[in-house]
Amino acid sequence: MRSKNLLVPWIAMLLGCHASAPASPAGVAEEGQFAGDGAKLFYRVVGRGPDVLVMIHGGPGMDSGYMVPDFAPLAERHRLVFYDQRGAGRSELLRDDPALFTMARHVADLDALRAHFGLGRMTLVAHSFGPAIAASYAIAHPDRVARMIFLGPVPPRAGDFEKRYGATLEGRLTPEERAEMARLEDAMVHGPDPVAACRAYWAIGVKPRVDRPELASRVTGDFCSAGGDAIRAGMSVAGPHTSESLGDWDFRPGLAAVKAPTLVIHGESDAIPIDLVEEWTAAMPAAKLVKVPGASHFPYVERPDLVWPAIESFLQATRP
Repeated sequence: MRSKNLLVPWIAMLLGCHASAPASPAGVAEEGQFAGDGAKLFYRVVGRGPDVLVMIHGGPGMDSGYMVPDFAPLAERHRLVFYDQRGAGRSELLRDDPALFTMARHVADLDALRAHFGLGRMTLVAHSFGPAIAASYAIAHPDRVARMIFLGPVPPRAGDFEKRYGATLEGRLTPEERAEMARLEDAMVHGPDPVAACRAYWAIGVKPRVDRPELASRVTGDFCSAGGDAIRAGMSVAGPHTSESLGDWDFRPGLAAVKAPTLVIHGESDAIPIDLVEEWTAAMPAAKLVKVPGASHFPYVERPDLVWPAIESFLQATRP
């Protein structure tokens, strides 16, 4: 989840062809592209097991690279399908047109992924901004969602979320760190080396998103692996337009019809206010919230001892 003041405005197969990638701890990754809603989208499949879990990364304007290594424990028992959302990462970079980045387009992309892999009903695992896409999909296609897991989710409505989230993040940084992050944000779009700027940005940016500074080293995913062009496009086009398309969002009216069992996992010290996150469970009839002590925005690496057993228990109990 990005902050308006700390990154872009939040309000922050080749068809039929597969290419192999380096081996992961849970098996060899399969990579390729599928045809989304007028755009080619990159995917990566990692892991083994009978269950297919569709992974939805945060952002907007980021890519799945930061998730893959840190979800290796989940890949030990399940097959994880990651994809890069439209206009960013290793997916096709699109022109600067707000009409290409509406939530309806993101929903159509996710349904195209479902069809590409021949999935009837999907299990969606979404982090940070990702639950906004997952919830929008479940509202549009409730019969195509078996169950969902939200980790560190944005709340189901805008409310005063942006103001509170940004203030909390900024309060966890020194004035010097805030100034440097603003400089690096600009350098990612306008500077000669977006990758270097991105790495320097996240070297600071992980700090206010973990419960304690020493936990930052546990976040091993790469936020900047997609390359300079993708970073620029995500920062200046995909991220802002996707955020703006949501406006003063409120998913709650549509969530009453979402019957899929949903597990919401949220770190107690996350800058995303937990009282707003609790509204997911009030809005969805089959949702429950697990509050994780000693964790912030990356609870799966901050408290793996609590998070992975909770997820496995949920998946076993809700197996279709």
